[in-house]
Amino acid sequence: MSLFAIADLHLSFSANKPMDVFSGWDSYAERLEKNWQERVSPGDTVIIPGDVSWAMSLEGALEDFRFIDRLNGRKIISKGNHDYWWNTKSKTDAFFAENGITTVEILHNNFYEREGVGICGTRGWINDGSEPQDQKLILREAQRLERSVSGAVEAGLEPIVFLHYPPVYMDDVNGEITSVMQKYGVKLCFYGHLHGYAHKNAVIGNRDGIEYRLISSDFLHFCPYDITNIVKNHEK
Repeated sequence: MSLFAIADLHLSFSANKPMDVFSGWDSYAERLEKNWQERVSPGDTVIIPGDVSWAMSLEGALEDFRFIDRLNGRKIISKGNHDYWWNTKSKTDAFFAENGITTVEILHNNFYEREGVGICGTRGWINDGSEPQDQKLILREAQRLERSVSGAVEAGLEPIVFLHYPPVYMDDVNGEITSVMQKYGVKLCFYGHLHGYAHKNAVIGNRDGIEYRLISSDFLHFCPYDITNIVKNHEK
């Protein structure tokens, strides 16, 4: 079975927030579905680190979840800065069960074993210090990442990290987040959040022993990214 990744679906089947107004996002849901079904098999896993739906509540996101649920494979989703529908894992799991969503799981203070590795992650946060609460949020996200990664390591798994916010951007480094990854020997990190013009400043490649890959949906041209061989090449 294969592992795929794609962030920033920005679905809006129930919310009046069409992304088509942005350059390159025309008919993006249709393009995403076509590419997904052509590439992903039912036994594969797709990790979606954040900005899944524009909905403001779980109930409002139901049509978006149904769309994701219909797509091939099992999906692991984590929080992005625009996921206002986000709730506790237990409440979300119960909501999925009540509504027949059977292929979607939540990554939040936990990890999943897939294809012999640990799927870990959290949202992350901006690191420019522009708001007083930023440092508190960064520290909380670092703690959540550590719970996720340490759980995978304790289970004897190679931790692969998926974040929404980039932990490195141009010359900026979110030290609290990268320190967690370095502490546990993380070698591979995937992230989203960056769109359009920001793509050119994304860090793609090795920085201080960690391989970074950008997986925003528009950067990937709405094609789930097969990361199977990348993950295998970075296993200890």
